[in-house]
Amino acid sequence: MHKLEFPPEKFGTLLGRAPGNVAIYSSHYASVDPAEYPDRDSFRSFLDGVYMGYKWQCVEFARRWLYVNHGYVFDDVAMAYDIFALHHVTRLADNELLPLHSFRNGSLRAPQPGCLLIWEEGGEFEVTGHVAIVTEVMAGRIRFAEQNLEHCKLPEHQTWSRELPLSRTAEGGYRIQSGASDSHVLGWVIQTADARHAEKNGPAQPQLYRLNSRLAARRGQHETPWLDMADAAEAAFVQAMRGHRLTEAVDDTEQYRYFRMSETAEHELRRATNELHLMFMHATQAVLQDDNLLLRFNIPVSLWPRLRKSWENRRGQIITGRFDFAVSQRGIKVYEYNADSASCYMEAGRVQGKWASHFGVSEGEDPGAGLTAELVDAWAASGVQGMLHIMQDENNEETYHAEYIRAAAEAAGLACRIIRGVSELSWNEKGEIVDGEGTPILFVWKTWAWETALEQIRAECEDEDARPPLRTGADAGKAPRLVDVLLRPEVMVYEPFWTLIPSNKAMLPLLWKIFPNHPYLLNSQYELTGDFNRRGYVTKPIAGRCGFNISLFDKHDNLLKETRGGFHRQDQIYQRLWKLPRIDGYRTQVCTFAVRGRYAGSCVRVDKSLIITGDSELMPLRIVVDEDLVAG
Repeated sequence: MHKLEFPPEKFGTLLGRAPGNVAIYSSHYASVDPAEYPDRDSFRSFLDGVYMGYKWQCVEFARRWLYVNHGYVFDDVAMAYDIFALHHVTRLADNELLPLHSFRNGSLRAPQPGCLLIWEEGGEFEVTGHVAIVTEVMAGRIRFAEQNLEHCKLPEHQTWSRELPLSRTAEGGYRIQSGASDSHVLGWVIQTADARHAEKNGPAQPQLYRLNSRLAARRGQHETPWLDMADAAEAAFVQAMRGHRLTEAVDDTEQYRYFRMSETAEHELRRATNELHLMFMHATQAVLQDDNLLLRFNIPVSLWPRLRKSWENRRGQIITGRFDFAVSQRGIKVYEYNADSASCYMEAGRVQGKWASHFGVSEGEDPGAGLTAELVDAWAASGVQGMLHIMQDENNEETYHAEYIRAAAEAAGLACRIIRGVSELSWNEKGEIVDGEGTPILFVWKTWAWETALEQIRAECEDEDARPPLRTGADAGKAPRLVDVLLRPEVMVYEPFWTLIPSNKAMLPLLWKIFPNHPYLLNSQYELTGDFNRRGYVTKPIAGRCGFNISLFDKHDNLLKETRGGFHRQDQIYQRLWKLPRIDGYRTQVCTFAVRGRYAGSCVRVDKSLIITGDSELMPLRIVVDEDLVAG
């Protein structure tokens, strides 16, 4: 650990100011006044309403310095050294994502004033690593400002905390000496579009991204009930699954199977989820500003103003979303973002944890353990006033999903009512749509996809420029339909109307164009041209769901696998073929859940075939320490 060279100042004391007049504070935690900092929330640092980090750590200072001097911030990180693996910063004025590149110590690209200097985990920076802001680069030395190392005041007018030797390597690179034998400078991170000499992002330890599976000790657990039939959501789950089980696999042995993923892989998935959400949001903004791009999404032109208004007014009001990933020693690749009516929340947030308890699996952690709490917090901050109507189709899977969401919303203090189908809906004297008890429907969370409502409009409106044929209370004898509820101006729907855009597969080629060769993305195109198909490719309908109407082709254009469904008339996109890894006979996909756009948990879905569909199994997932995963 670092030994203080000078007597420390009390926690929160102003030590000096870095370039841009950015304050540097003492982070001497031993001197914290409990009356001033009574709980964890009191340590959270905000500037202009933007979260900076925990007082007064190194990451908080680095993020605050960038915000004050440049107006952008990097994403939340668990440890300081994680900054080295980030790909973008967010400019707060317009939510623009700006490229971020990392250069390892010894790189041919020199550090520069304003860049982030990163230390590895270990020595005086054990567990967390460290980050500082470079203030000056001179011949033979480098100066930087930092927090949470020394806690003494800087000399008057000095805008830097320390300096370290800077030398040139035989290859012409730049190397910074760490200043201590047990700590090492990892490198520097620069906001720039110039990627020359930058690190190529990929799994540093590929073996940690290779999931595996095990069988729980078999003692007949599958024959005894383990879900709570007095709980509406769990009872509905048992009915849908035709028994107390997480998977419908016929073989009883498979009821004992669970999958294992390393802490490192989960940590990278957390970063990927958070960053990809921002990327999809950035691309959504681009689509809604460009009519030519919006045309590719097959949304009636008459609804474009409503779509843009939804984005303008409600871009931060998303509750649920799900990313689908391939995770293997080759890295992490995202297939798509289900930002509209994502499923599997109940399985990940409640059932897989109960499975582990009943089947006696104690190794590792449940990656969905915090999902319900995140949903409760999201609903508490949703702005719903009065009754939240949860609308679902007559479907057993949607029933337990609706009950699970209702439980989270009610835990947040909301009054909820579930509506199955639309047969009970009617009009009241004021022309409002009401439920079977006469309560006006003003706030809705739905299991239906927005695309279902659009299909009703397309079926009735030959001219897509025509005004949507919505019914009102003045339409005597005509009962309200789903589209009449969801597109009614006074009804606030979750997920918002704009989630049609990130959920549409037409987004994937645009993302590849905006963020070419991004390590989390697969090359995707609107047309099958050039040599795109030389590695194999996948065709996907732009508004498809549940794995329907997907075709996989190898590099010789041979059809490997296809699924059928009701989306064959949709326009298609082409995505590079990236097969799911096969683990003990199962093609395995990792799903991560984004609540309010942030990682909140994960699970796995598996299938014997190459394509995950709505009928694919969901099996339990456990997060184990890296060493245990490698040991097998």
